[in-house]
Amino acid sequence: MSRPPGPPFRLSAVQEAVGLWALGFLGIVVSFVIAGGTSVPKLVATVGFLYLPLIPMRWRDEDYRDYGLSLRAWKQDVRLFLILSVIVGPLFFVGFAGFVQVVPHLPPGLAQHLTPIIGEGHFQPRLPPRFGEWVIDQLFVVALPEEFFYRGYLQARLRDAWPQGRVVLGARLGRAFWVTALLFALGHLAIFQTWRLAVFFPALLFGWMRERTGTIVGCALFHAACNLYVRFLEVSFFGGS
Repeated sequence: MSRPPGPPFRLSAVQEAVGLWALGFLGIVVSFVIAGGTSVPKLVATVGFLYLPLIPMRWRDEDYRDYGLSLRAWKQDVRLFLILSVIVGPLFFVGFAGFVQVVPHLPPGLAQHLTPIIGEGHFQPRLPPRFGEWVIDQLFVVALPEEFFYRGYLQARLRDAWPQGRVVLGARLGRAFWVTALLFALGHLAIFQTWRLAVFFPALLFGWMRERTGTIVGCALFHAACNLYVRFLEVSFFGGS
């Protein structure tokens, strides 16, 4: 059996990881410039997140399981997902409700950098239309590809370069953890809206879950749940479709 081909040139773990991130970021920007307003940028992002890491993975004869796409710790993943959902959900609701009250009193120029929705909001629980489709989309098209690329591949490769860290609640967190969260936030600026940088904060929880369980299953579930929860709150406070 022939060995997989090696890289055409020598790269450090950091160069490889950040290089692939830059390539993916550029692809999303270009697709948005060419086909913004369609589903093409989203498709480019999904495919890129799932398949770009395959290039160096094949050089090393690795597969998806080597980067956290595994059910080996699924019970721990699900348990951690449920615990964080119970803790974070109510806290985020209180923060979101307070933010809704503050935003109308901010200068318009500042408010538009903090949120895509500006106006008076009043909570009335309701689900977005076609919510079932949203669940499938957020889990399999958004959260799973993003978590595989960022927490699965990127965080692991950066950890290879920077293995040092401190143990926080059972997870070793170091420079790779922080840089991954930063790149995740910057990656969301492919569609340039400054409020999207706020994803840095949930990225810290996603990264911690990855280090705690060793897989991306729990953080993918939590990522999808966070996106769905935000959408539920937007519709419940402001209506719309």
